[in-house]
Amino acid sequence: MPRHGTDAPPAGFGPPAGFGPFAGIGDEAAPGIDGQLAALRQLGWNTLELRSVDGTALADLSPAAFATLTRRLRDAGVTVVAVASRIGNWARPVTGDLAVDLAELDVLAERCAALDCRFVRIMSYPNDGLAETEWADRVLARTAVLADRARRAGLVLVHENCAGWAGDRADRALRLLRAVDSPALRLLFDTGNGVPYGYRAPDLLSDLAPYVAHVHIKDAVRTPDGETAYTLPGDGDAEVAACLRILADHGYTGALSLEPHLALRPHDGLIRAGEDGGDLFVRAGQALTRLLATPERAPAQQHGPAAAPAHPGGTA
Repeated sequence: MPRHGTDAPPAGFGPPAGFGPFAGIGDEAAPGIDGQLAALRQLGWNTLELRSVDGTALADLSPAAFATLTRRLRDAGVTVVAVASRIGNWARPVTGDLAVDLAELDVLAERCAALDCRFVRIMSYPNDGLAETEWADRVLARTAVLADRARRAGLVLVHENCAGWAGDRADRALRLLRAVDSPALRLLFDTGNGVPYGYRAPDLLSDLAPYVAHVHIKDAVRTPDGETAYTLPGDGDAEVAACLRILADHGYTGALSLEPHLALRPHDGLIRAGEDGGDLFVRAGQALTRLLATPERAPAQQHGPAAAPAHPGGTA
């Protein structure tokens, strides 16, 4: 996977050999693009993952707003490594209208072409009262349709270990890849999602790492009342360092995209009053660079990427 970015980051701010660029989901630093770019600039990064601007999802921006966005990115020398769509997410159950997701994908295909970006984050549809077998059948069928359309548009859908049928089980994620059987479907691994969903991230990643094309970085702990509290990378219980070692061992060469969930989570409607989202985002990015620079916690450098198998094995 090619590295993205037009300018080299300042010395000491780049990821170790083997990984691609540091990036971040900008709307967790600030709602507007100016604040998002300011946080990247403070970190010395030049790669962004787009989800929303000024509270509006990327696919819903007006043509004029999108043109302004692309101009601002170009002027800042910032490239886009991925877009985080709403396709198959927690708000779109498997019984919903697939046309909504197809329409979003069509818009994103045009916008990704303008942004020179190939990756579109998706999920695998929460259930809505269906039997397990019907839920699975519908998810597999829907994702095949989406992947075919993505392939024809030159995109790669990256399925996140989050909401949906294949979100928290390796056997289901591998079954999804096998059933769809398309180069336009790969995996996105979020290091922090195991804490709220109740699994050890390294255990899930060990089975999925050969098929991971994009990575989100977050960390979290469980509070005494059973809620999830998000922390700086390396300060929680998500075992971020262990996940990075597994990725390195499997030759992962993609981006590490920061999604810290500290002050701003626009997709959840969370904006913490009195918190500086940009400052916390920058602190999270600095924590990630420190984590990778700590010899006993950082992954070993790789001498060459391992090729991902074309057909996932295992049983579901």
